[in-house]
Amino acid sequence: MANLQQRLPENAPGDFFVDSTCIDCDTCSQLAPSVFRDHGDQCSVHHQPETAAETKLALMALVACPTGSIGFTQRHDPHVGINAFPMHISENVYFCGFTSEASFGGWSYLIVRPENEGGNVLIDSPRFASQLVRQIASMGGAARMLLTHQDDIAAHDSFRKKFGTLRTMHKDDGAIRLGVENIIDGHAPVQLDTDLLAIPTPGHTRGHMVFLYRQKFLFTGDHLAWSPARETLTAFRSVAWYSWPEQIRSMEKLLAYDFQWVLPGHGDMHQDSEANMRKHLERCVAWMKTR
Repeated sequence: MANLQQRLPENAPGDFFVDSTCIDCDTCSQLAPSVFRDHGDQCSVHHQPETAAETKLALMALVACPTGSIGFTQRHDPHVGINAFPMHISENVYFCGFTSEASFGGWSYLIVRPENEGGNVLIDSPRFASQLVRQIASMGGAARMLLTHQDDIAAHDSFRKKFGTLRTMHKDDGAIRLGVENIIDGHAPVQLDTDLLAIPTPGHTRGHMVFLYRQKFLFTGDHLAWSPARETLTAFRSVAWYSWPEQIRSMEKLLAYDFQWVLPGHGDMHQDSEANMRKHLERCVAWMKTR
């Protein structure tokens, strides 16, 4: 947990705080915006929890923080935060929490499916924390792991060893070197099973991919997220490590698909109708072309 001696001065006075080890991944401010905010290069507490619900969110943020940068001075039961993960999002889709510093706090997700539908699926890798691993085991394990790109692989091999997880990744992001079992090559979409589609989307990295589940949930890695400030979908030119023009072309490719949810590795998630999501995506592509 965080060190009180390193408490950032930007924290509001009181119980919860963020210390100077924060890497500004924004996990806390996205998970508990009523408590935490991004004040520039790091995050801090802008409002001390006043209700049980706010305290629970603060404890969830503490558990999810990849660097253990959140602490408290009063007595709390950390299991309130621990047991909240995986956190239900919609239908059979969950947020894993327990983000990894190796992935700069990238979010990973769990799709819970019966064995006859292919079993559970992890989208990117969370931290291999014993509490989370036990929870995932109780929910049926992890038959598959779909890796969007090379930045967010975290503890992928530990999950493979624990659950016999079959990993999927693009060749251009080092899948062969990592020993990944199912390697995707080229730019054509690949139907992984009835409900899962892998769509290569180079831009952030050469081998970046997004995954579409049930033509409803779009897991976007570092390719696409929601911007609360602009109230529309957005991309991040500053981290287009491979090619911004390629990322624009990748974004245009997604206009061919229906989806209602954007679930990113970094940035805010968002849900809307298919028609509205397409409008947001069109707006995003137009905006990208002006950058």
